[in-house]
Amino acid sequence: LRARKMAVGKNKRLTKGKKGGKKKVVDPFARKDWYDIKAPSVFSQRSVGRTLITKTTGTKIASEGLKGRVFEFSLADLNKDEDQAFRKMKLRVEDVQGRGCLG
Repeated sequence: LRARKMAVGKNKRLTKGKKGGKKKVVDPFARKDWYDIKAPSVFSQRSVGRTLITKTTGTKIASEGLKGRVFEFSLADLNKDEDQAFRKMKLRVEDVQGRGCLG
């Protein structure tokens, strides 16, 4: 059997801190933007809600992430008529203009 010897002077990393260090904890909502959801003109109530989306970074564009999103609203909220509260409408985002999503 051979006895293994540790190389002398090679354990310099033991005294140093960990490589890279700790990452800073970033609030996930700090990287998000609010967009208004606008209903089509057929409904009496145009601005019907708001939604969150991660801000544009690099090649990932925020407005592209909004297109195609589906939102469900009560017809009572869209027409300001409580008698139609049992009916639900789904609106899909077709276009984004500034901070508004057009359904």
